[in-house]
Amino acid sequence: MRHFCYSEEKAQAGCEPLTVKRALGDVPVANVSLATHQQVALQSLGYRLVEDKKCDLEISPAAWFDSQELASFIADEEAGQIVDEQGGVLAHYKKRGKKICKSKISFLIRFSWDFLRANELAIAAMSQWENHGTCHSSLYVEGRLSVGRGTKILPGVVVEGDVVIGDHCKVGPNCYLRGSTTVGSHCHVGQAVELKNSILFSHTNVGHLSYIGDSILGEKVNLGAGTITSNLRHDGKTHRSAVAGSLVDTGRRKFGAVIGDRVHTGIHTSIYPGRKIWPGLTTLPGDIVTQDLQQ
Repeated sequence: MRHFCYSEEKAQAGCEPLTVKRALGDVPVANVSLATHQQVALQSLGYRLVEDKKCDLEISPAAWFDSQELASFIADEEAGQIVDEQGGVLAHYKKRGKKICKSKISFLIRFSWDFLRANELAIAAMSQWENHGTCHSSLYVEGRLSVGRGTKILPGVVVEGDVVIGDHCKVGPNCYLRGSTTVGSHCHVGQAVELKNSILFSHTNVGHLSYIGDSILGEKVNLGAGTITSNLRHDGKTHRSAVAGSLVDTGRRKFGAVIGDRVHTGIHTSIYPGRKIWPGLTTLPGDIVTQDLQQ
């Protein structure tokens, strides 16, 4: 068994508010932590994680790996490192050749919206889709659906795309889930809610009359009835989002909101595209979020 370790994790303002209360590796992707994805991929190739830096291979805590690209890199005895399209080092050997492998799919997670891309890739690669919950006979699925233990799917739920729902959730009635969407455990997605290509962390509630598109909601978020995320510019251009005082092009034509842990919104809150709300903050009924809300 060969060994791998992590390089030192550097603070990444671009991943806030998701990383304000957690390490980057603890952020869930398809309901599994980023670090677990990394470790499972490397274990399948004969590598075991060690903590003392006495390792053959060092990887970035921010790396999202395509399994085939990672396997090809490891198999190439002349390869010393693998980088993403922007030149960021995903992994490197301490004692091996100087050849640089350039990935086309693997990438470093630099910004919060990169988790949407990782989520899409992770779901697309899933091979096991199982239903361990209780689903009403009216459930309509056009795509693939995974349902966790103790989860109840109520009447009128429509799924279009690939959707992963965790354990002990309540979904419905009359919900529309589409795109590459994951719902963590102990979540409530209620009456007339539409989730599109989004990530909900565990213990989050979207109870009534909401549209959540291309967005990420942290743990224990509660959205008041009628909370809406906007995800499309009128001119069709890609969205920009503020990071450390500067606007960064997300490269995404559709991008909603990133909402930190324990955020509560008042009823009929409207959120502009690309806006972020920091953990523990609240909005009042009818608020329009036009800029990031920070602590």
